[in-house]
Amino acid sequence: MNMRATLAATIVSPVQPVSLRINTYLINLDRAELRRFRMERLLSEIGISFERVAAVDGVGISLPRRDFDGQSYLLRHGRSPNPFEIGCYLSHVECARRFLAGNGEFALILEDDLDFDDDFAEVLAAALEQHASWDILRLSTVNSGRKHRVEPLTASRSLAIALTREKGSGAYLINRKAAGWIADVLVPMRLPYDLALDLEFDEGLRACFVDPVPVSQRADPHSQIQAGLSTYRLGRRRPWSVLPYRAAAEVRRFSVRFVRLAALRMRGWKDETAAAGSLSKR
Repeated sequence: MNMRATLAATIVSPVQPVSLRINTYLINLDRAELRRFRMERLLSEIGISFERVAAVDGVGISLPRRDFDGQSYLLRHGRSPNPFEIGCYLSHVECARRFLAGNGEFALILEDDLDFDDDFAEVLAAALEQHASWDILRLSTVNSGRKHRVEPLTASRSLAIALTREKGSGAYLINRKAAGWIADVLVPMRLPYDLALDLEFDEGLRACFVDPVPVSQRADPHSQIQAGLSTYRLGRRRPWSVLPYRAAAEVRRFSVRFVRLAALRMRGWKDETAAAGSLSKR
């Protein structure tokens, strides 16, 4: 019996009801078998069914190509093209396209280097109950920036908004509107995927975090995207346009998200006031 058959035979978990409402996609390189076996075990234990999406391997990428805008990437990001980063980007786009090809309402996109908290399925169920508050719900991050809570989600977690740039795209939920943006507007690639995903406000999309995040994205010492990053840095040869572009993006991000944060806080305050008034009349 092979390893995959052994895993299937030894892991018997009921399918979570939330899994029936979400199309889950696991991005995994064909040659990363150990990662695949590990994620299969974890997701099976949680009771989440999924579709594996074979990641685009940077080893086979050659430039130029139509889905990568090298000039925009240079002017916005200030680095030489990283083929493994391009492969990661195109893999996420493929997940959005597969989701749009079906009739599902929500998609859960997962990379293959994750750990899940015990209440992950509960968080997903609660998130779907509050789907009117988000188009993109980020479940992991590699940043430690402050998340501003706006609505309770479960007993220990809340929906929150980040006012500063966040990196990492290990785990997130999207609806069909967000998937259309990823599959259409974000192609060709002009930035690393996690940075592009963090510009949802330019399209009028609403992004939230779960705080604290229920998924940890482990720093993998064997990650080919992170390995040898210095090779792609241009140092003093970086175009002058990078800093103005980043500054403008930060201003837009803070402005749009701050207005949304204030509106949600005000709505919450009004709801609490109305509830208190109703109780006092009884």
